[in-house]
Amino acid sequence: MSYDDLREFLDELERRNLVHHIKEEVNCELEISEITARVSRKYRENSKVLFFENVKNNGKISEIPVVTNIFGSTERMKLALNTENFESFGDKFLKFLKFKPGGFFEKLHLLKELKDFSSYFPETFKSGKCKEVIINEDKVDLFKFPVLKLWPDDGGRFITLPMVFTKDPETGMRNVGMYRMQIFDKNTTGMHWHIHKDGAEHYSRAEKFNKKLEVAVAIGCEPAGMYAATAPLPQNFDEVFFAGLLREKSVKLVKCETIDMEVPANAEIVLEGYVNPGERKLEGPFGDHTGYYSSVDYYPVFHVTCITHRQNPVYAATVTGIPPMEDAYIGKATERLFLPFIKILIPEINDINLPVEGVFHNLCVVSINKKYPGHAKKVMFALWGLGQMMFTKIIIVVDADVNVQNIEDVLWVTGSRVEPKRDVVIIENAPADALENASEFKFLSSKMGIDATRKWKEEVNKELNLEVAEMSEEIKKRVDEKWDKFEFG
Repeated sequence: MSYDDLREFLDELERRNLVHHIKEEVNCELEISEITARVSRKYRENSKVLFFENVKNNGKISEIPVVTNIFGSTERMKLALNTENFESFGDKFLKFLKFKPGGFFEKLHLLKELKDFSSYFPETFKSGKCKEVIINEDKVDLFKFPVLKLWPDDGGRFITLPMVFTKDPETGMRNVGMYRMQIFDKNTTGMHWHIHKDGAEHYSRAEKFNKKLEVAVAIGCEPAGMYAATAPLPQNFDEVFFAGLLREKSVKLVKCETIDMEVPANAEIVLEGYVNPGERKLEGPFGDHTGYYSSVDYYPVFHVTCITHRQNPVYAATVTGIPPMEDAYIGKATERLFLPFIKILIPEINDINLPVEGVFHNLCVVSINKKYPGHAKKVMFALWGLGQMMFTKIIIVVDADVNVQNIEDVLWVTGSRVEPKRDVVIIENAPADALENASEFKFLSSKMGIDATRKWKEEVNKELNLEVAEMSEEIKKRVDEKWDKFEFG
C-alpha cells in the first residue's frame, strides 16, 4: 500500500508492532542519538521505529515528539517503498526511462505507456495539512522544534532528515535533495550542499545572476518521498515524480506561503526561505555516516522566512554514525533498486554489493560475466564513470559464480586469485565525496580497482592452477544417506 503522509506509515507500523514508544524523559541533545545508535547496532534487522514522547528541549518538555529509525530495517524499507522486491521496481523505472521517439506505431505505443504513468505525476492543491499552523517571519524560531544534537563534538543541532526543494534559476526544473542543516540561530541554518549535488548547482547558477535562491524544506513526509530525496537519480529527473512511481500514486503538493515553491501537502513541518549569493558561514563538525566527524567548512546560509506545520507535529530525524545505522537499509535498498539500471548501462554485470561496513560507495564488490582478457578493468572504469559511483574508492571485480553478497566468498577469491602487481589498478586525482576523510586533497582522491577474476591465458605468463578442490557428487550423495547415523545432534 502507499501512504499519504508519515502518520499513515507510522500507523501501519504500529499495527505490525514495529514501533517502540519511549515515555521516559529524554533530551534532544545527545540522549536520543545514543539510544537510537544502541538500538540500531544491537538489534539491526529486528530494531523498531523509536517514538520519543517526552523530549526535553531548551530545558523543558517539548509538545512535539521525536521519531527516529523510521527506515531501520529491510522490512520497513519495503513497506516504505511499496514493494516486495526492490529489483522489480528497478525494472519498472527502466520501462519509463527507455521511452524514445520513433515512428508512428512507436509513438502510439509511447502514448499508451505515458497514459499508464500519468497518474504518478504530482498534483498541486490550494492548501494542505502542512498549513494548519502558519508562523510568519517575525515569530520564526527554529529552537521551538526538538532538533537533535547527535554527537558531543558536533557544531550544534542538526536537521538530519530534510527534503530540500530548489528550482534551477534558468530552467525552473525542480530538485529535491537531502542535505544536513545546522541550526545557527532562531531563523538561519547551514545548507550543506556538496559541490557535486544538484542543489549546489542551482545555487551556483543563482550566484552567477547575483540573485538569491528560494528554498523550501519539508520535514516528516510520506516515506517514498523522503527516500526519493536520497536516490541517485539521473540529472533533472523529478524526485517528486519518482516518489509517485514508487507509490504508484501521485504526490499531493501545495504552494508555499512566501516563496514560489511547491512542497508535500501533508508534511509535518515546512521551512520556507532563501540563500543569498556569496553568503557563507562556518558549518560543522558533524558526526557523519562515515563514523567520523566531517570537517568544519564554509557553506551557504539558509534564511527562514516562514514556518508552517500540522497541528501537533511529529519531528522526524535520523542518526548517523559508525555503521550499521538506519542509513544502512536506505543504502541497500538503493543498491537493489538501481541494479537493473546499472545492468542496462554495463550489461556484463551480474550483481553488486556495496557493503554497509564499507560505507556504501567507498567499497564496491561486483561480479561479471567475463568475456575477454582485461574485462574486469573495463568494468571498473565504467563504474567510476557512472553518476555517484565516481565516489567509490575501492572496486573488487569477481567472476559471476562468486556470490558478492557473501563476504567470505569474496575474501577467499580475492586472497587466492589476486597478484597485486598485475591485478591492482591505482588512479590518482579522481573525484572524491566532500565527506571523504582519508584523502590527501579536498574533493580529490585516488581509487583502487582489484581484479579478482580467474585469469585467462592471455593475462598471465604461465598456466595458473585455479581448479577448485570440490567433492564429487557421488561421494556427497553417499555421505548424505549416512548423515543421520553420525548423531552430530
